[in-house]
Amino acid sequence: MAISVDSVSTLAALGESTKQLLIDGKWVPAKSGKTFPSINPSTGEVIAQVAEGGAEDVDLAVGAARRAFEGAWRDLKPRDRQNLMLKLADLIDEHQDELRFLDVVDMGSPIGGGRSRARGSSGDLLRYFAGWATKIHGETVQNSAPGSFFSYTLKEPVGVCASIIPWNGPFPASIGKMAPVLATGCTMVLKPAEEACLSPLRLGELVCEAGFPPGVVNIVTGFGETAGAALTAHPGVDKVAFTGSSFTGQEIVRAAAGNLKRVSLELGGKSPDIIFADADLDAAVPGAGMGVFANTGQICFAGTRVYVQRPIYDEFVSRVSEFADSLRVGNSLDPETQIGPIVSQAQLDRVTGYLDIGKEEGARPTAGGARLVEGDLAKGYFVPPTVFADVKDEMRIANEEIFGPVASVLPFDDIDEVARRANLTQFGLGGGVWTRDVGKAHRIAHSIKTGMVWVNAYGQMDPSMPLVGVKMSGWGSELSVHSLDEYLNIKAVWINTAV
Repeated sequence: MAISVDSVSTLAALGESTKQLLIDGKWVPAKSGKTFPSINPSTGEVIAQVAEGGAEDVDLAVGAARRAFEGAWRDLKPRDRQNLMLKLADLIDEHQDELRFLDVVDMGSPIGGGRSRARGSSGDLLRYFAGWATKIHGETVQNSAPGSFFSYTLKEPVGVCASIIPWNGPFPASIGKMAPVLATGCTMVLKPAEEACLSPLRLGELVCEAGFPPGVVNIVTGFGETAGAALTAHPGVDKVAFTGSSFTGQEIVRAAAGNLKRVSLELGGKSPDIIFADADLDAAVPGAGMGVFANTGQICFAGTRVYVQRPIYDEFVSRVSEFADSLRVGNSLDPETQIGPIVSQAQLDRVTGYLDIGKEEGARPTAGGARLVEGDLAKGYFVPPTVFADVKDEMRIANEEIFGPVASVLPFDDIDEVARRANLTQFGLGGGVWTRDVGKAHRIAHSIKTGMVWVNAYGQMDPSMPLVGVKMSGWGSELSVHSLDEYLNIKAVWINTAV
């Protein structure tokens, strides 16, 4: 994929800028006057300075969202909301190269796309939800109460929503949170991850250009322990939608207790990907490989526990290791790069720490296994696609979310055994199965306790299908019609027709 952006001039312009907060339709500095650097993970260089929002800024943003919710936004008809969303989708398509470029330099997503999952555009995701804006409705209910009562239900917007997104896909994550908010008539305060703020802030500019009323969308950048904590605990917030770690999700649940605000969570994973002996290895090797290595392993539902049936275990390990070694690791602006950098120094330290842990526990690295420090790569945060063989279920690398390009390959003997072992985790987000036997495919799909399962594929997504987790992987749904109910209250209305 070619991106028609002058990278030199764009990076130079970013370096001269200080990105501000979007509050009530205006771009303003943080009340503290503080900023923090946005760093290019391919080079370790500062791209731009970003306003460091705090509790005072959050309070102003929530107030603006409340005024919009109770004023201009509430007065718009569903068709008018839909038209604004469609206009924003067109603007996103018009600026898609620029928006993609910002994610390339801000979080390290390869400009060429790598060998990753096919995805629709963020504009199409917004259009999908725009279609629902005119189709939200209640229902009449034939009740059995004594007397003469007509009863019906209404679906009404929850109110002010706090949307907190991760750094591993800042622009699509922003749209994923924004789309159901706008479709249902809610308003929002968006808090991007501090590691990657640039594309969400550019989205804010497009929201203003599309003509949304001031306060419908507010964006406060800053750190989780300050801006994020203030937002999740704010009494003026009616709902929190969070994507990130399970630990932070637990903190958000505790913070939401103050006013019992609605909470939806899309959290971590340690997903199983099961390869049976009858699988088509020509498809399963790259498919399962990129189920781990896509986006440098920084995907919540990555299939990092690869269970392989014993008769083909050695062959699979050999072939997936060769595949891992074949992937080109490099600067995210290089069109030939397939695997970009880890997002930050802190995350690099986490991933390389797990590489050491795996070796100490007795796992055998058959590809990768150490940070890359040759030439220009030494300036960035690069870890090659890594394969560990001889992994056991009790090892930390088979139990804990690494969030890096690290595959743990484990042998199994039969379907009952692997179904049981696949569920030996606190997480339940994704899962995969590779087999030519449709019966095995259905059995595994029903047996593993997870929110999503792919058969002879891994990681496909579409706005019409839910992104959902169970156990420590989350509450509620992202995407699809099911996510709309996360942003709607149901009201029961009784009318005594005898009066």
